[in-house]
Amino acid sequence: MSGFSIDSQGWLTGARHVPSPNFNQRPATAALSLLVIHNISLPPGEFGGTHICDFFTNCLDADAHPYFREIVDLRVSAHLLIRRDGDVVQFVSFHDRAWHAGQSCFDGAENCNDFSLGIELEGSDDKPYTDKQYRCLAALVRVLLAHYPGLSKQRIVGHSDIAPGRKTDPGPCFDWRRLSTSLEA
Repeated sequence: MSGFSIDSQGWLTGARHVPSPNFNQRPATAALSLLVIHNISLPPGEFGGTHICDFFTNCLDADAHPYFREIVDLRVSAHLLIRRDGDVVQFVSFHDRAWHAGQSCFDGAENCNDFSLGIELEGSDDKPYTDKQYRCLAALVRVLLAHYPGLSKQRIVGHSDIAPGRKTDPGPCFDWRRLSTSLEA
């Protein structure tokens, strides 16, 4: 999991690139300083397939599952997705603002999309994440911390931390201690 680097355009080498139209420019005054961990599974609780990529690229088939009718018109994205098998997909350049956080606040600052990166883990609140996901996440976080000086281990949070009461991910099955320990190694 050491083949990652970030090119001059903000794209991760070693990741599959599936560009999403759901992004825009960060405000000129916004310095990248927060890393937000999410989870996603589509349909809920099911893993594999193309539905997450389809969702983030506005290609989700509303007829493929009843739940998709509820979300097909949402325009969202994340910078990265780490699949259950450790495969990494990048949807938005790190230089741009992905639409992952929604209404959010961290340390008194609103609109976390302005100053954060969003990493989605293919998973759910109630199922453990895989060893490959933890290893991959740790490798990615190390690269991001080295590349972006405004990021720090103390500013890695869950979606639930920036949108309490509205979001619960990455959920109680996410092992924060494991991530922290792996970053110390």
